[in-house]
Amino acid sequence: MKFKPSIAALVFLFFALQVISDLNSDREALLDFAASIIHTQKLNWDADAPVCSSWIGITCNQNKSRVIAVHLPGSELAGSIPANSIGKLDALRVLSLRSNLLSGNLPSDIPSIPSLQFLYLQQNNFSGAFPSSLSHRLVVLDLSFNSISGNIPTTIQNLTRLTSLNLQNNSISGAIPNLNLPRLKLLNVSYNKLNGSIPSSLKKYPSSSFVGNSLLCGPPLNNCSAASSAPTPTPTPSPSPFSLPSTPTLPQSHNASPNRKLGANSFIVLAIGGAAVLFFIVLVLFMCYCKKSKTEGSGILKGKASAGGKNEKPQDFGSGVQEAEKNKLFFFQGSSYSFDLEDLLRASAEILGKGSNGTTYKAVLEDGTTVVVKRLKEVLVGKREFEQQMEVVGRVGQHPNVVPLRAYYYSKDEKLLVYNYMPAGSLFMRLHGNKDAEGRTPLNWESRIKLSLGTAKGIAHIHSEGGTKCIHGNIKSSNVLLTQDLEACISDVGLALLMNFPTSMSRTIGYRAPEAIDTRKITQKSDVYSFGVLLLEMLTGKTPLRYPGQYDEVIDLPRWVRSVVREEWTAEVFDVELMREQQIEEELVQMLQIALACVSKLPESRPNMDEVVKMIEEIRQPDSKTRTSSDQSESNVETP
Repeated sequence: MKFKPSIAALVFLFFALQVISDLNSDREALLDFAASIIHTQKLNWDADAPVCSSWIGITCNQNKSRVIAVHLPGSELAGSIPANSIGKLDALRVLSLRSNLLSGNLPSDIPSIPSLQFLYLQQNNFSGAFPSSLSHRLVVLDLSFNSISGNIPTTIQNLTRLTSLNLQNNSISGAIPNLNLPRLKLLNVSYNKLNGSIPSSLKKYPSSSFVGNSLLCGPPLNNCSAASSAPTPTPTPSPSPFSLPSTPTLPQSHNASPNRKLGANSFIVLAIGGAAVLFFIVLVLFMCYCKKSKTEGSGILKGKASAGGKNEKPQDFGSGVQEAEKNKLFFFQGSSYSFDLEDLLRASAEILGKGSNGTTYKAVLEDGTTVVVKRLKEVLVGKREFEQQMEVVGRVGQHPNVVPLRAYYYSKDEKLLVYNYMPAGSLFMRLHGNKDAEGRTPLNWESRIKLSLGTAKGIAHIHSEGGTKCIHGNIKSSNVLLTQDLEACISDVGLALLMNFPTSMSRTIGYRAPEAIDTRKITQKSDVYSFGVLLLEMLTGKTPLRYPGQYDEVIDLPRWVRSVVREEWTAEVFDVELMREQQIEEELVQMLQIALACVSKLPESRPNMDEVVKMIEEIRQPDSKTRTSSDQSESNVETP
């Protein structure tokens, strides 16, 4: 009976010693690297200090047994990397040494680390031949802006997980292999010494991916079949886009009738004139429709189901506004508005949206003041509780990332809230609106990080200002409003506690935490879950309600993301609009880790919002001093 505990203790001791041994091996490899290069900015790699918690640029796995990421971008490192140093980190997944002064041959044991997924070595002075042995797990390979020579090895065709390959501005020669890589989204081999024909599998990439190789030909560059010795045809001036093409010169037929020519010209004139008239009619009808829609919207504050014509009197607001209470519009301290309820009732208004808490209107008063009015529905609390909650909402609103409540009105049948008007719209519209519109400017990664951090700060303030019972309860991208400077502001603060939760819950189920759906109770941890879904929405570019999975199965966004990451297809998760940007993969993965922590199925496993704010801030903190406007991508990152 005493033998089994002894075996268990020995097994535990064996694994503990193994963990210590592995980490010590990683420590020695890093110290060998640091001792062999020049670093004017002192690395705080003290052999006696804990590697995982105090060494700059080092990230370990969760149990702190192995080094999985090294980030030293722009750290003024110089000299050659010795073999058997970084290459011995056999659990390494991310290596970022970009924008340094490293030179010499790149040791073959670095790009061939079996666990390596992200390799960023751009903007150094590495020389020697292109590495022939590469990790099959590579997702990003960036060797651009170095002095690497030799041919691109055919072994690169085995990198089936590769999504980004940047080799521009080197001295690479020879032909481009037929890279039939299904996940490759970004390719750049420009400004090298490549020759021959571009493989057919790479014709889908833009010409900018191949320019600067004088001996390279084939689509999307010049056609290889055009011999260089062939005489160059004289270019024909392009016709003006506003003129009809000239008629070819033909022998004049004696039977040609001038009346026939006149008839053809008349037909063209009539066609153009008819099209102009038709366009004018359509325009008039459209303006009438818009005017009618606006007129219908202008009366929406006049009654619960009113069509609201212009001649409707303010007294017809409806049973909700009682005559004796018409001027009892409560304004919060600091509000600069000077109107009363009568002015508000006379304002022209249009619907901005209908949500689970009620209908929102844009109201323009007679003096030109524009405000937003939310007309609440299904409010379950009495006047005293309502006013107490409004007092909390007014206090919480004194934060740059929270939409401030300016005034409210309460009666038995009508509850109105007044906010500042924010013309920049919501995060939902910026992410998903008009995606197919020509000339649309995508929301870039810089802006998405800024909005994510602002939203997190707003929610953290809501949680801290009102104590443990202060929650939002309805976090979603349509409730994140944007300022003109693209700052995020949380709206609908404190309303969830006033509403009929089961009814409103079904409309935002894509954001709801599992326990909130099961118990109909919302907590600060369920807010964290909703924010995690919002982060996934920001990263994937997909709406969170439902996403079709394999075999036509309907699944929610967190579940879909987990299934993709579980299969180690991490790059497949991210929004295509983000993948067009250079050198941001590390930050994308780091933000993905934060989002997945927030949407943990167990509430106690989720971080609180103050911790989330710190994690987002740390994404770029170590690299903030060296980031430039043309190189806005990397920083510390967790592994996929």
